[in-house]
Amino acid sequence: MIGYGPEDSHFVVELTYNYGIKEYKLGNDFCGITIKSKEALERARSQGWPVKEERGKFVLQAPGGYKYYLIDEPQPLDKDPVEKVSLSSSNLEKTIVYWKDILGLKIFDQTEKTVLMGYSADQAKVEFISIGVEVVHATAYGRIAFSVPHAQQPEIQKRIKDSGNTILTDLITLDTPGKASVRVIILADPDGHEICFVDDEGFRQLSVPDYPSEKILDRYIAKEK
Repeated sequence: MIGYGPEDSHFVVELTYNYGIKEYKLGNDFCGITIKSKEALERARSQGWPVKEERGKFVLQAPGGYKYYLIDEPQPLDKDPVEKVSLSSSNLEKTIVYWKDILGLKIFDQTEKTVLMGYSADQAKVEFISIGVEVVHATAYGRIAFSVPHAQQPEIQKRIKDSGNTILTDLITLDTPGKASVRVIILADPDGHEICFVDDEGFRQLSVPDYPSEKILDRYIAKEK
C-alpha cells in the first residue's frame, strides 16, 4: 500500500506483484489518477522521466502503462494530494444512477461528458468519463475500495440485490492471522468496474501504517532484479 499519508485519511494504491506474469494488457477502463504536486513533477523531470502535457496537466506514464496527471501547484500539506481517480463509462446516465442513487455518492461536478463523485468534499473523488463505447477491462484492471461502518454493509447488499445489480463476492469475513478480521462485499457496476466495501471497524485496525515495511519491500525487489 502506497500513498501520501495514512490510509485512514488518504487515498492509497495497492500494488501486487504476481509471480509468473510477464505482462498485463491494458483496457480502456482506467483513465488515470490526478495528483496536485509540483514537487512530484520536479522529481520526475530531474530523473529524466518522460513528461507530456495535456489540457493544462502534465502526464506521467507508469511502467505498467497507467497514467498519472500532475497539477503544477504546490503539494497540499493539510489534505491528500490525490484529487481523483478517473474511470471510463459507456453510459453516464446509468453510471450516475448506480453510484449516486444506489451507492450513495454525491455529485461534486458534472459536464456533458464527465461526472465527479465522492462521499466527502475533503476526500479523493471518483470521476467518470463518457467514452461512448463498451468499457473493456482486459487483464490490467483493478478495484476501488471504500470503508463503511459494519452496520451499513448489509444495507448496501440489499440495495444491490433489490436493483438487480452484480455482487461478485457476497458479504464474507476475511481472517488475517495475528491481525483483525474484516468483512467485505465486492460489487461490479454496469460497466464492470469492481468496488469493494470493507467494514471500517476492522479496516481501521489493519490500516495502521507500517513504515519499516518499505525497507523490506526494497530488499525483496532488489533480490528479484
